[in-house]
Amino acid sequence: MEISARLGMPPRETKVVGIICTGHFFSHFFLLLLPPLFPVLREIYGVGFTELGFATACFSVASGFTQIPVGFMVDRYGAKKLLIWGLATESIAICLIGVFPFYAALVTLMIAAGLSNSVFHPADYAILNANVDKSRIGRIFSFHTFTGYLGDAVAPATILLLASLFDWRVGMFMCGMFGLVTAAVMWANAEILDDAAATNARDAAPGAKPALRGMALLFSLPILMGLLFFAVMSIANGGIRTFGVSALHELYHTSLGAAGLVISVYLFVSPIGVLAGGFVADRIKRHDIVAAVCILIIALCVFSIAIFDPPMVVIGILLAIAGFGNGFLAPPRDMIVRSLAPPGAIGAVFGFVSSGFAIAGIIAPVLYGWLLDHSDPRNVFWVSGFVALLTIVTVLGTGSVGRRAAAAK
Repeated sequence: MEISARLGMPPRETKVVGIICTGHFFSHFFLLLLPPLFPVLREIYGVGFTELGFATACFSVASGFTQIPVGFMVDRYGAKKLLIWGLATESIAICLIGVFPFYAALVTLMIAAGLSNSVFHPADYAILNANVDKSRIGRIFSFHTFTGYLGDAVAPATILLLASLFDWRVGMFMCGMFGLVTAAVMWANAEILDDAAATNARDAAPGAKPALRGMALLFSLPILMGLLFFAVMSIANGGIRTFGVSALHELYHTSLGAAGLVISVYLFVSPIGVLAGGFVADRIKRHDIVAAVCILIIALCVFSIAIFDPPMVVIGILLAIAGFGNGFLAPPRDMIVRSLAPPGAIGAVFGFVSSGFAIAGIIAPVLYGWLLDHSDPRNVFWVSGFVALLTIVTVLGTGSVGRRAAAAK
């Protein structure tokens, strides 16, 4: 309530933001429940890190193949029904992972969860864009991203705590039930969630004639550059987020709890960076430069872990810095994408560029799982750092192409 008061948000708008952002929290929370358990699940399923990475990649394949058509469906038919069903079905899939502890069931349920997860980014951004006053849309987008990063941060600690108190199966079931409760709250308040389809005509300026629509828009150079930026940065982050616990556990022979605590520092600091980045994003124009500086800092921190083999306390400090930078660049990223989306196409554009997360989810788990199975665990940090450096090229390219496109209008 304090945040809404500072932003001058009316009660209805505050309620919409709260509901949408809670759902976004769970979309991230669910994806990071399994990775902290990989060393345990490897024994339970009788497979290696590569196979567990493949199961995670299946989630991203399913999400990636459906996120683009879902974006068009959101813009044409509305977002709220898709969003509610998506959260409910993903929650059920997470519950069932704990009920059926077999590898084939894991792969099947991860595919089901990925299909359900595809609704969040196109539906969330369309609903927020339809319901939030444009004078504060940047800060609300940053708060939306903050809740997703918070889900990343809370997931490892939550599942490890529940696994230690009860059992990993019970922990997965309980986490899925939390999501089902949230879906029920969404359904009970569906009348206040304006559909994107109902507001597209309102968003478009009278007599406006967008240069591109449909697939022509999505395959235009600015949007493709945004997709590449999302994908490459997510591959870089995948080394820390998905396999950081396992890499530190293998490299230092420390407990899963200690390794999870260190990685949680990275994950918990990222949301703080998001809020700080949202404050700055409303006051700057060169969002690409800010994002590039953040990425450089992230790469230097990760390289330091790989080169110097520091003690765990120092690793925690380096990851705290990297996590803050990773969060700080998210609001400028979203503002760049929003500037590329014409009226009535925000669901499709965000659905398309957000599929970069899915592309990364296909590549990163198998890549880092293979590195853990067949090479020195420190290579997880080497590869993550080098891929982050490549991202600087993509974000500067996205900003440059976007500015040229805007100047040509």
